[in-house]
Amino acid sequence: MYTVSVESKFSSAHNLRGYRGKCEDLHGHNWKVRMSVSSDTLDEIGMVRDFTVLKEELNKAVDGLDHKYLNDIESFRSVNPTSENIARYIFEEVCRANPGLGVKKVTVWETDTSSASYSV
Repeated sequence: MYTVSVESKFSSAHNLRGYRGKCEDLHGHNWKVRMSVSSDTLDEIGMVRDFTVLKEELNKAVDGLDHKYLNDIESFRSVNPTSENIARYIFEEVCRANPGLGVKKVTVWETDTSSASYSV
């Protein structure tokens, strides 16, 4: 199995409903996102997928989150905008726009030392 990964980033604000602690208040992060794509085979020139294409597709999903208050985005009105749910949201957005792309995992860092992943 071959796996390639690309990264992107975005800045946004959120607050966690039902959470007791600092994160219940409005605050922001400079998020880092890594998307990994896997395949059993390589294309005719020896690649899983072109990095440029993968970055473009990841950026399309991330652009909708950049400089936004995440709680106002439809997908997060009833689901808390936790790192876990943001990873799933990005994963599903890329897969919806690119069926068959082979996305296996999306990891979102809200700090340099804290991340969450969603994978199949």
